[in-house]
Amino acid sequence: MAVDVVVVPLVDEGLGNSAYLVGLGDGRGLVVDASRDLRAVRAAAEKQNLRVAFAADTHLHADFLSGARQLAAVDGATVLASEAGGREFGHTGLSDGDEVDLGGLRLRALGTPGHTDEHLAFVLLDGQRPLGVFTGGSLLVGAAARTDLVDPERTEQLARAQYRSVLRLLTLPDEVAVWPTHGAGSFCSAPAGAERISSIGREKATNPLLRAADEDGFVASLLGSLGSFPPYFLRLAEINRRGPALTDPSKGLLALGPTTVSALLGGGAAMVDVRPVGDFAAGHVPGALSIALRGAFATWLGWLMPAEQQIVVLRNPDQDPDEIVWQAAKIGYDHVENELRGGIVGWAAAGLPVSTVGLVEPGGIAGHRPLDVRLNSEFIAGHVPGAAHIELGDLAERLDDVPAGPVAVMCGHGERAMTAASVIERAGRRDLIAVAGGPPEWAAGSGAALEKGP
Repeated sequence: MAVDVVVVPLVDEGLGNSAYLVGLGDGRGLVVDASRDLRAVRAAAEKQNLRVAFAADTHLHADFLSGARQLAAVDGATVLASEAGGREFGHTGLSDGDEVDLGGLRLRALGTPGHTDEHLAFVLLDGQRPLGVFTGGSLLVGAAARTDLVDPERTEQLARAQYRSVLRLLTLPDEVAVWPTHGAGSFCSAPAGAERISSIGREKATNPLLRAADEDGFVASLLGSLGSFPPYFLRLAEINRRGPALTDPSKGLLALGPTTVSALLGGGAAMVDVRPVGDFAAGHVPGALSIALRGAFATWLGWLMPAEQQIVVLRNPDQDPDEIVWQAAKIGYDHVENELRGGIVGWAAAGLPVSTVGLVEPGGIAGHRPLDVRLNSEFIAGHVPGAAHIELGDLAERLDDVPAGPVAVMCGHGERAMTAASVIERAGRRDLIAVAGGPPEWAAGSGAALEKGP
């Protein structure tokens, strides 16, 4: 090999995506599909003693804002992206077959439409030998990314394009590494599983989509796997095309007193309570939305809060305000700027009302109708007998479908259940509890079997 190649996957467990930092052997680095939250990129580049010289995007991302423009502005990186994407900021536009000299290594663009129209895969070459391919959403570990984000009426058309793109990638040698962007946990339709990188040969042998006999079979299988996705997916691609605003969310949150926050809430602002579910259960500001701070925080913030909504945060002192603001910023929520000074204790001390909600273990749901708020695929795989089902993302629009009488809201572990309970509570319901556990724990404790199917 001409140089010692170091490829560092940078996994965002919450969004289910991977960016990649490639050492080019001369102190420079290439970053592929970096999000606007560049903390992991910065840390990895510093550890590898690299300067980011190139920032490549495989497609106009719908699930996060790209960090490429920020890397260009701050680091002087050259942005590499599809010419067909029509980006409105400085970049090197690439088309199928174009190559970029990285200094000892080369990057070759392969047109791989399907997930998006302008999608490119990037083959990393040492001389004429392909080392690996950054596949974006065209070929995933055990899957291919969804094709219904560009235009619902073109879903099948793009799925057929995805089929041809996958076949093209499979002409690469079996030993070529596959470095996809979307992975487990991504709503771009990656299956569950711990593996985030693969090889061409392994995907030929194990990818379930490739068991289809022909294009029609592939399309039917891919379309059959599509589930719901957060509404912000429909607007981020256009923001990425125009170029996300340059930002520095590390400024943190501005602390406001209880009286000021109460006035803001009365004027239409919303409170997002990021504390653990047990803390929310014990006492929270009436009407607050519970979204516990964890990897999936950004997803549920974007799913349940309008992009233009003014938000006040309630956190515990040991929860990092920068983490809250960065997670919000990577999906374009730049208005998460304020927090409640003194937390719930300060709120109560100011004589303002405090609400509570019951939190029980799975064995404590007797007398309550279970309401399962997991994704449809999770519900079908196994649920408490007799449970009603409304996906959390649909709940605010389907409050009339919440069962009457005492309700036990359930998910897999408790975070989504508490979020759902807070949504229902905001609508005026009080006869509910949240469950700190999921159907498997209920089955283990009760000795009863779970139901499967819709």
